[in-house]
Amino acid sequence: MVTPLYFYVKITYTKFTTLSKMIQYAHCIVLLCGKEGIPIYDWLLHVLQEEYEQIRVMKESSRGSVRLIQHKATGQKFILHDFAGNAEVYRKLLDYTCPYLPTVYEVAQKDGKNLVLEEFIQGDTLGFLLQDTLFSTEETRKIAIQVCRALWVLHSIGAVHRDVKPENIILRGSEAVLIDFDAARFHKPEHESDTQILGTTGFAAPEQYGLSQSDIRTDIYAMGILINVMLTGEHPSKKLAEGKMGRIVDRCTHVNPQRRYKNVLRLMEAL
Repeated sequence: MVTPLYFYVKITYTKFTTLSKMIQYAHCIVLLCGKEGIPIYDWLLHVLQEEYEQIRVMKESSRGSVRLIQHKATGQKFILHDFAGNAEVYRKLLDYTCPYLPTVYEVAQKDGKNLVLEEFIQGDTLGFLLQDTLFSTEETRKIAIQVCRALWVLHSIGAVHRDVKPENIILRGSEAVLIDFDAARFHKPEHESDTQILGTTGFAAPEQYGLSQSDIRTDIYAMGILINVMLTGEHPSKKLAEGKMGRIVDRCTHVNPQRRYKNVLRLMEAL
């Protein structure tokens, strides 16, 4: 059995999941090398370089990259996020598991740079599937409810995803998994607007463009766009879904956040 390791960084203990041979979890074992200890970022980077190989780059931008990697000995695949910015939501998700969210195995930070090791979700994105087909009302309803359950976990810890879209939802068998928390942030009531404008045009709510601070209703707006696109292939401003689903979309996407569903539980009830 591989011994789990923990590293002392300044005055805080950081959870570390051993990457040699298998993923393991434990708490408060400290490995010190010399007087300062081994920074987890440096150790993790070393292990990734020595024991893992890159399969492909899945996404790359000025902020960083998302890569599919594989452990050389076991063949187990993982997602590696390497980016600059805020990783606070990833760090919080270390302590949570949900079938509709990928498991976050490790988060390391140094000088504004982040490494996040995450579960690889095998499946196709909704964005890929929507290139060739639309979804039935029942299929849309089922997927939307599962995404709402993922959002409920995020919202319950005070986080807002801020980038719900077909490309960030993977169908793993019968489960819809919400991925990519690079744009996610914790809601800060004392702030009047977001400190950084992030999101995807067409799915981003009006407040994401600096009108006010994003909150859980920002994700509800994106859910409305998502539902409409799954049913019609179009943004609701071009073609609104019919019947009850259209009325749900209309309420989700109201310009005034106070006119939207109060939270995802209310949206799930409506669905």
